[in-house]
Amino acid sequence: MTLPRILATTTLVGAAALLASCGGGDNVAENACLQMSPTGALYDPGKPGENGAPEIATGFASKTVVSARSFMVVANNPLATKAGCEVLRKGGTAVDAAVAVQMVLGIVEPQSSGIGGGAFMLHYNAATKAVTTYDGRETAPAAATENYLRWVSDADRTVPKPNARSSGRSIGTPGVLHMLDAAHKDAGKLPWKDLFDPAIQIATDGFKISPRMAASVAGSATSLARDPEAKAYFLNADGTAKAAGTLLRSPALAGTYKAIAEGGIAAFYGGALAQDIVDEVADTTGGITPGLTTLADLANYRSKKRDAICTVYRSWQVCGMGPPSSGGLAVAQALGILENFDLAAQKPAGMDNNGGKPTVLGVHLVSESQRLAYADRDLYVADTDFVPLPGGSPAAMLDKNYLKSRASLISTTRSMGTAKAGALGPTSYGQHGPATDNGTTHFSIVDKAGNIVSMTTTVESGFGSFHMTKGGFLLNNQLTDFSATPTDAQGLPIANRVAAGKRPRSSMAPTLVFQQTGGQRGDFVMATGSPGGSTIIQYVTKTVVGVLDWGMNAQQATSMVAFGAANSPTTNVGGEHPNVNIANSGNDDPLITGLRALGHTVSTAAQSSGISTIVSRSSSIGVKVYDGGADPRREGVALGDLYDIYP
Repeated sequence: MTLPRILATTTLVGAAALLASCGGGDNVAENACLQMSPTGALYDPGKPGENGAPEIATGFASKTVVSARSFMVVANNPLATKAGCEVLRKGGTAVDAAVAVQMVLGIVEPQSSGIGGGAFMLHYNAATKAVTTYDGRETAPAAATENYLRWVSDADRTVPKPNARSSGRSIGTPGVLHMLDAAHKDAGKLPWKDLFDPAIQIATDGFKISPRMAASVAGSATSLARDPEAKAYFLNADGTAKAAGTLLRSPALAGTYKAIAEGGIAAFYGGALAQDIVDEVADTTGGITPGLTTLADLANYRSKKRDAICTVYRSWQVCGMGPPSSGGLAVAQALGILENFDLAAQKPAGMDNNGGKPTVLGVHLVSESQRLAYADRDLYVADTDFVPLPGGSPAAMLDKNYLKSRASLISTTRSMGTAKAGALGPTSYGQHGPATDNGTTHFSIVDKAGNIVSMTTTVESGFGSFHMTKGGFLLNNQLTDFSATPTDAQGLPIANRVAAGKRPRSSMAPTLVFQQTGGQRGDFVMATGSPGGSTIIQYVTKTVVGVLDWGMNAQQATSMVAFGAANSPTTNVGGEHPNVNIANSGNDDPLITGLRALGHTVSTAAQSSGISTIVSRSSSIGVKVYDGGADPRREGVALGDLYDIYP
């Protein structure tokens, strides 16, 4: 057995540079590069916002599983993955690595996340076996009313200009930095200031714009052009998008990171940076409707620790994020419903590195379970600091008998189309369906001590609100996850309506899975999560089912066809996948035609998931191994400390 080796410490400058670094006898780097682009070209950019997707679809580049002995990072950009690995190599914890990964992602994947946004984190302490969840969701300002997104004012009942998303009204008070600081105080080891070094160097020296980022900029060029800072940073002088391969430097963001590294989060939630945020939210350039965020909103922001949603699924314990995210509840409900079916018998056929070909009944059962889960989600779930769940806790929604009764509504011969929410007690609320604009990124980390982080982080839609501060970071449009109207058509109040200090409902679903041993939490099994707006719930469910029920490795489950349904007759079958035949309107694909025969309206729009999965297993020689899978629909890689791949 050879000694563990990791990537060299040389800072790279973009995805293209990582590709160029392949070889030299470093199999970790070589395997990672081959995974990222086995053909030598990254991605063929798809259409921006296809079929209402939150971010552009960027094709599918097949990847193979990566194995590591004692630590691993899987993130959606190779520079971020490498930064996290360097922290772990130096003895940092999973939380330390998470800070470094997030800071780099804010530079190289600004369309998806950054310090102007929010996040949810699950953390597993290997010594105590405790799962802690951190809520870094943005909040509505103190001046927000239930009509904050609906119209300019009571006197001017017109929609915020140019629209709610691009106005200052969509911007929530950012939470990701406060959340990371809280987690670092609990579970960090290396000095906070050192964790910013990789990002500061990249922002200073520059990185080459990746094909995905270039396509994202091109798709949003008109909206980015409204903001002077965003226009100068992302666009050329003639207004066109900066091309892939362009060296992009951000001295402004480097300065911001230096201030936060030295001064802590107080430098962000107060002082010049806070004033910069408030000024940007209040900007009226070009007639944009300003938001009402104040310095007090920033100073008063607090992330929160919340109870994890942990349920038993067959012989496993699955833990997710509770409200204000609906992701953990919805995934748990879908799995609880599926527990009543022999899902293992529906394993995909023709298993390959891309997860094989899902069966018609397998996709049908998973999609129907999700319809039922989304129905409950749409009616009952919001920020529980304002709107309690039925019965005051998740227990009623996760009750085994309740979920068994929900499973009885599923027919194996016909899709239900649209499900009704379950009767969980009297409610005076109206339904608010999934928001379509919610783009994010996700990363999963395991450190040398076996501590785990699963973190989903976002600025909401691609490039958030398109508002960029003078400090070089974009601000979110997270408040558009609220219902813009406070009541439904029948006049019933909507649980997820706007209120001062309230956190908008999310679909983010960072997930951890463990063995269930003697009624207790056993060994770690997997960590996963994904971007993708309301479809996050679908992406995570299919990945968990892929590993637990269908015996897939981390890459197969991650790469598998993206399928599932929200609460509508439409079922998604990702047409970007090489195992899906969308020619001739899908009429030559047995999965598509089989679902149609069951009454599903099948959408084959390209999916923009970004699943990052780590699975723990025992090798044939009894050595614990971590397998990593990075989504072939994005630019990410899995990297760890050992290049030998055990059988």
